[in-house]
Amino acid sequence: MGEEKKPNTDDLEKGAGQKVDMKKEILSWVFYIAFVLVLTWVIITFVGQRTRVDGRSMMNTLHDGDNLIVEKLSYRFSDPKRFDIIVFPPTGKKEYYIKRIIGLPGETVSIKDGFVYINGEKLDEDYLPVSGITQSEKTTFEVPAGHIFAMGDNRTGSLDSRYWNDPYIPLNQLQGRMLLAISIGPKQSWQGIHWIA
Repeated sequence: MGEEKKPNTDDLEKGAGQKVDMKKEILSWVFYIAFVLVLTWVIITFVGQRTRVDGRSMMNTLHDGDNLIVEKLSYRFSDPKRFDIIVFPPTGKKEYYIKRIIGLPGETVSIKDGFVYINGEKLDEDYLPVSGITQSEKTTFEVPAGHIFAMGDNRTGSLDSRYWNDPYIPLNQLQGRMLLAISIGPKQSWQGIHWIA
């Protein structure tokens, strides 16, 4: 009878060690992927995100197809400022709008002879492609506390606070403000990066 061969203890230890190493490797990957997903969610929810312009209501500042970086932190610690370009969902709608803040809480916005007035003082809007073209059926808007009044830069082609049934945007609906626009691609009217803030 042949001798019974004893298992090599070194081989057994190696096999057990490989199983432990494999478990550690899988566990480390699971933690890594979970960390990346949580970090991504935190950044998109609280810090910033990318969005895309769909339409011409903000021309010539923003163009159809531009990619935008929106930052979400500043409105958690400070109030919105006049002329900020904001992203928000209109009440009852799923899509997001991009407009410029014109009237702040408690202000009176008036539109007269193609120009905008804030509390009776003419607003200097040097970002408009053409001045003196702002029109509205309703000419005076009293912005309530906790709300803003916003318009697109393309005043003859923007559906904004001038035309909505409820013209005032609650501050808690603001998703963030624009930091920069990125325009890349053969169909874009301009190429490059444009800082907005």
